[in-house]
Amino acid sequence: MKFLEEFGRYINFLKRVFAKPEKHSVFVKHFFNEAVLLGTNSIGIVLIIAVFMGAVITLQTAYNIEMPFIPKYTIGLAARDSILLEFSSSIVGLILAGKVGSSIASEIGTMRVTEQIDAIEIMGINSAGFLVLPKVMAFMIMMPFLVLLSMGVGITGGWLAGSLTGVVPSADYIYGIQYAFIPFYITYSLIKSVVFAFLISTISSFQGYYVKGGSLEVGKSSTKAVVTSCILILLFNLLLTQLMLA
Repeated sequence: MKFLEEFGRYINFLKRVFAKPEKHSVFVKHFFNEAVLLGTNSIGIVLIIAVFMGAVITLQTAYNIEMPFIPKYTIGLAARDSILLEFSSSIVGLILAGKVGSSIASEIGTMRVTEQIDAIEIMGINSAGFLVLPKVMAFMIMMPFLVLLSMGVGITGGWLAGSLTGVVPSADYIYGIQYAFIPFYITYSLIKSVVFAFLISTISSFQGYYVKGGSLEVGKSSTKAVVTSCILILLFNLLLTQLMLA
């Protein structure tokens, strides 16, 4: 019953979030601010994760393919498909669930416990749409760019690791990442990234918006937002894979 109550409150929360913005000029201003805070400021951690992720995938693939009759270019092929299909969208989504999700939940939760949201409501403004909608839209638009960036950097990291360690020649790796390329894999990952961005931003905002108590409860809501977002990312990753790749 508690789950159904929370789910119903979440649906009502979404209805308020996606109501018509109070002023388009205010929405646009907040949108670009949130795009910088949630998207641009996450580029650094995405780059670090992507380059090491690509390097590790390449090295592990190379060290586990020891049969002499398997061509070296399959290492680049395996690294490319692993990065495009799974790691760039899912791993980046899980990392950003911790970084962005906790930030959103703590920000909105602090505004709730300090009665700033109540003050916005008193002025007759839809606080859910005013505070949350710019975050949701900005993160849903910026997340695919972060995933695309992680794809390129991840493949480059794999090439660097393979070339510097000598486990795969540069020419073979480049041939492998070009071999039998399927463009739909990129579309599939971008669709997943938009869904993950929606889940992270709305769940984190929901947890912060309805927090009660003080700073301790704000911390608990941030933790709950991250855990719930990660679980749903894994669940929707499974569902989208079955729907789009089966």
